[in-house]
Amino acid sequence: MSSNEKKVAQFETRVRQMILRFQELKKDNEDLYAIVEKNENDIKALQERLAQANKDYNALKMAKMLTITDGDLEGAKARVQKLIREVDKCITILSEK
Repeated sequence: MSSNEKKVAQFETRVRQMILRFQELKKDNEDLYAIVEKNENDIKALQERLAQANKDYNALKMAKMLTITDGDLEGAKARVQKLIREVDKCITILSEK
């Protein structure tokens, strides 16, 4: 085998090795993209759960504010009036825009 043939054979071997390595890296890349997509879906689901939990918390907080405890009717009326005033302010601000 001549020197040139050896070099060509060695070159072919290196190219085959590079092709195999490329295919391995391509598969690894696809796997990583799948993991990233799964994580993004998990994040989205968790954000939705957090938003729902915040809505539930605010609803419970509002219910607690309106709860009449120990016959505190005047206090409850005052809290309701305060909430009404806040809603009126918001409506005024929105209607000005």
